[in-house]
Formats: sequence, C-alpha cells, structure tokens
Amino acid sequence: MNTLTLEAITEIRALSETAPQGKHIVTGDIRRLSARLFRKIGNREINNVLALCEELLLQHDWALSVIAYDWAYRVRKQYHAETYGTFFGWLKKYVRGWGDCDDFCTHAFGELLKNRKELFSSVLEWTKDEDFWVRRASAVVLIPAILHNDYHGISPFMISDALLCDSHELVLKGYGWMLKCYSQIEPETVKKYLIDRHAVMPRVAFRYALEKYDAETRNMLLKL
Repeated sequence: MNTLTLEAITEIRALSETAPQGKHIVTGDIRRLSARLFRKIGNREINNVLALCEELLLQHDWALSVIAYDWAYRVRKQYHAETYGTFFGWLKKYVRGWGDCDDFCTHAFGELLKNRKELFSSVLEWTKDEDFWVRRASAVVLIPAILHNDYHGISPFMISDALLCDSHELVLKGYGWMLKCYSQIEPETVKKYLIDRHAVMPRVAFRYALEKYDAETRNMLLKL
C-alpha cells in the first residue's frame, strides 16, 4: 500500500478518536486533510492519482472515500475516454450510501459527464440497473451539467421518465432533486412537466421537484 494511503488512514483514525462520542468526523476537516495530502502527491498524472483513490476506496470507509472522490475531482482536467470505465466501476463496487453517491456524482463523475456528453446514452442505461444506487446516480450525475446550464445533448426528462415510478424511495428523491435543480434553469418547462405527470409521479419525488418554486407556484402544484 502506498505510504500516502497509509498516512490518510492514520490521519482519519486520529480524527475519529477526537470526534465527540456518537458523532461523525466533520466533513470540512476531512476535506482540509484531503487538500493537504493531495499536495504531497509527487506524480499527479491521472492514472497514478486514481490508483491512489482506489486504494482508499478499498478500505470501505466513508471518510476515506471522501478523500478518494476529492482527489479524483482534482484531476478533472485530465479526464479522458477511459475514465468512464474506472468511475462506473467505482459506482458499482464502492457506492453504498447516499453520501457516497451524491458526493461522487455531483463532483468527479458529474464533471466527467458535463464535459463528455456522449456518455449520456450510457447513463440512461443506468436507470435499468438492479442496484438502486446506480439508478439514483443516473439522475444525480446530471446535476453539475444542469446547474452550469451546460446540458446540451443531455435530457433530464428522459431520466426522470425512466425512473418515474421506481420502487426505491432514494431513487425517487434523487430524480426529484435533479428536477428541482432543473427548475432553477428552466422553471416553466419543469412546471409543465410536473403538471403533465402529477397524477402518476410519486408524491415524494413531486415534492422534492417543486421546492425551489415561489410559494404561489408550489401551492398551485400541490393542489393538483
């Protein structure tokens, strides 16, 4: 195991020991540690950095995964065609919590999709995956492109239609969150979508999607 990986494990253990009983390590402390350790990486070529990330992810520890996904995001300018295979492998193998899913997808993986929109056809296939974390990710990974108003070639509604009546609540909340972000960019388009599908869309997704509207619009939609 790389000495930097061992240092990360040791530092996280120390932070855990000083955290108040029954409390998680503060995420901000982990990110500060991540930034400090990243500066120690001598070879920041993407393949080397992602190999270090994989060592961290193999520990199956939430705090170490925060560092791994942060380092992966820090080499975003080096992403290339093969990066998708690595990231999808991580999604399938290591993402087992909503924090992992959302951190990874709204930063590193979301950045990859934003810059390589031809990957959207692959993301659309995630909506059929038996793993509900992958299905949630199919919506959440669109959020960076949406919020940067840089989603030409990406169809948020194709994802939400595919997930519309998904069996898992976290998937419903995931695409509801994605629609909420989309409503900040295309409010009238999303409002029409919600009106058209209000009778079939599960209420938990519907409520998430309308959170950013003004009170009058929210009340109108809730009365449908």
